[in-house]
Amino acid sequence: MTRPLFPDVVVNGQTIPSAAIAAEAQHHNGPSDKPGIAWRKAANALAVRALLLQEAEHRAIDADPQDVAPGQIETEDEALIRALLEDAVEVTPPSEEDIQVEWSRDPTRFRAPPLWEAAHILIACDPRNEAQRETAEARARALATEAIEKPKSFARLAKENSDCSSRGEGGFLGQLGPGDTVPEFEKALRALGQGELTAEPVLSRFGWHVIRLDAVAEGAPLPYETVRPRIAEAMEKAAWIRAVRAFVAELAARADISGVDLTA
Repeated sequence: MTRPLFPDVVVNGQTIPSAAIAAEAQHHNGPSDKPGIAWRKAANALAVRALLLQEAEHRAIDADPQDVAPGQIETEDEALIRALLEDAVEVTPPSEEDIQVEWSRDPTRFRAPPLWEAAHILIACDPRNEAQRETAEARARALATEAIEKPKSFARLAKENSDCSSRGEGGFLGQLGPGDTVPEFEKALRALGQGELTAEPVLSRFGWHVIRLDAVAEGAPLPYETVRPRIAEAMEKAAWIRAVRAFVAELAARADISGVDLTA
């Protein structure tokens, strides 16, 4: 008889179907050559979900699904778990002293947003079209190589090749702040040093970008009064997460579980 690749997951007599674990595994990271990692993460997640739903039933929690986004409402299970955690997990807000201690650990962590001055050359394409994407990438790579070898040629290359309206300014985009560009572009800006160009073209929904960072102004440290609400919120959220983990660990310790190890 062939032994199953993964054991059945059973939580207090409730078997979690393998098909449900396989579907959940798509939402968990793991090396492509080690599918068992994503499977175990998914199995653990569904075992925890089963524990929480069983506890909600034991406490006779009522589901009251709420809107979580425009046009999106909680499922009944999501509503039950939320209501259970609201009932079972209580967190004390951090004291003023605790917030000040957290801030004083490194006040420079809390800064105003940075500003970048940057230029780019855009080779437009539809990233979903493989032929377009590869052709545009080849052009962008050639331009990046030339711009790196001859930095003073960047403005000319932008004027002659860029598909962005900034080509009239030699690719110059002016001052940019967080959120002013697509995420891929901003990520590249954050990784560049002043005066550097991207060695590899950056792909966004608009096409391939060759990016030059001309200047960066790091945001000034913010005063305690400004960042206090943010610190308090982060501390309370971290405390809530710890409390939820402790609650789940308590449920797991009392449960009869096979196929997963929720104590790891």
